[in-house]
Amino acid sequence: MQQFHILYIDYLQDINLISVTIRLILAILLGGMIGLERGSNKHQAGFRTHMLVCMGAALAMLTNQFIYETMSNISDPARLGAQVISGIGFLGVGTILVTGRHKIKGLTTAAGLWASACTGLAIGIGFYSGAIIAGILIFIVLAFLPGIELYFYNRSRMIDLYVETDSIKRVAPMLKFIRSLEVNILETHVSRSEPIAQNGVGVHLSIKLSKNANRENLLEKISNLEGIHLLEEI
Repeated sequence: MQQFHILYIDYLQDINLISVTIRLILAILLGGMIGLERGSNKHQAGFRTHMLVCMGAALAMLTNQFIYETMSNISDPARLGAQVISGIGFLGVGTILVTGRHKIKGLTTAAGLWASACTGLAIGIGFYSGAIIAGILIFIVLAFLPGIELYFYNRSRMIDLYVETDSIKRVAPMLKFIRSLEVNILETHVSRSEPIAQNGVGVHLSIKLSKNANRENLLEKISNLEGIHLLEEI
């Protein structure tokens, strides 16, 4: 029985029709599981993109193993995998957006694509246990941890704000008022790019709350200032 088990494992590690089929199907399943969470939340790279990335990475490693075993034992069996890890960065960049308010979106999706590719590489080389465990953990991180992340972010004393006013003259009084609320302004950046109001300006603020400051009250007081058209936490 033990000998049969060893032969079975060896068979799945070799390049043959059954192992190739299992690896590619497993890559599609794990990649699809990761992409399903991204797609259901309307992110740029979703279900099919993650499936293709994971399967493509698995195929790259299968090809590399095939070359090593059947054509040249002196070749590097990890060479194509290294190129996949580097190349997936270009695809990930396409999912990252910097909005007009200097808000960065898509970093998690890009990281998910990269992790999906790494999962595919593990499947392609026959590291089934590592790929399955990693795929499940990636899905858990994407699907269930945002709530925990939001919990701690909402209790952070550091806040980045984007505020739009109807005039540049409103900026100085606004900053003076914010400082009067026992708030430390760490960084200020004024921009005139595409404000809501004509002749208006956008102000990016990095502030640190005092221990006794209330986050919601602070945002409400700033939004109620005269001339404020938009207040958004970024």
